[in-house]
Amino acid sequence: MKALCLYGVRDIRFENVDEPQIKNDCDVKIKVKAVGICGSDIHRYSQLGPYVKGMVWGHEFSGQITEVGRAVTKYTKGQKVTACPALCCEKCDPCKKGRYAQCEELSVIGAYRQGAFAEYIVLPENNVVALPDTVDYAEAALIEPSCVALHGIYNAGGIQPGSTAAVLGCGTVGTMAVQWAAISGAEKIIAIDVNQNRLQTALKVGADIIINTAGKDPYDAVCEMTGGKGVDFAVEAAGTAETSAQVLALPGKGGAVIYMGIPYSDVLINRFHFERIVRNELSVHGTWNAISGPFPGREWETCVHFLGKGILKTAPLISRNVPLSEGPEVFAAAADKYTDGKIVFRP
Repeated sequence: MKALCLYGVRDIRFENVDEPQIKNDCDVKIKVKAVGICGSDIHRYSQLGPYVKGMVWGHEFSGQITEVGRAVTKYTKGQKVTACPALCCEKCDPCKKGRYAQCEELSVIGAYRQGAFAEYIVLPENNVVALPDTVDYAEAALIEPSCVALHGIYNAGGIQPGSTAAVLGCGTVGTMAVQWAAISGAEKIIAIDVNQNRLQTALKVGADIIINTAGKDPYDAVCEMTGGKGVDFAVEAAGTAETSAQVLALPGKGGAVIYMGIPYSDVLINRFHFERIVRNELSVHGTWNAISGPFPGREWETCVHFLGKGILKTAPLISRNVPLSEGPEVFAAAADKYTDGKIVFRP
């Protein structure tokens, strides 16, 4: 089959690889219909390189079942599905407690096991998630990042109806956080970014106020919009060293910060931003991946439900659908230029 394989930094190849086969009775084989590029994929392509040289990678996808193992009971051939890309050991203490995102051996497809930038993929039955027939494959490929955003909100105890929220960074996960804040009943949602196109998308899917903070600290703008009170919840979804510090100043007294982004450099926090944690008695929540117990977690059930009902909207986030064969060129361009939306491959 054809697949995208990562050999090194800026070394991705579209080539023939062995088609994966069912080896275990609980395996499910899926024809990949749509697979998105994650921000972490771009970082791995441009800066980090692969875990295993030549690995088929990619983890945000949807597809159709073509074959099931003898012990599979929940799924049948021809069914439309997505899948949780996380692989847990199920033996460590966090796994035994159902805290799968904290698994000591947590991995994701595309790291040490073939990923979804390919024509086919094989995964355990427990990772597979059924989709309504009405959901488009490309839209379903964005369920995983939507679950990432929702998992972070769950970690913070949820966003309460009537509350205020600010989302710093409006890429895919940030824009999903905007939507979950809206679905949760937040009264005022402030979307913050340095890219006007991303801000316009956030406005379409639920933001009440958009702020372009190119060249300025978002603290002043949020204070202006909230009468100096700050917000109840502040989400960091940009994943930069600068925004990881700035987000601490956005909540008001007793507020919460939810870290969803991952900076790829040291975070230096000045006194003003750090002091907000103490003086405002903030709750600071880290969040990782998109899984909980029972595996893969209520995040997946909730996302599929709201997407199927047309309440959660992923289509506005998709900028392009392209053939998988264009992968090398697409990644090279994405690494050199700030992308405005989700790029989805169609194998």
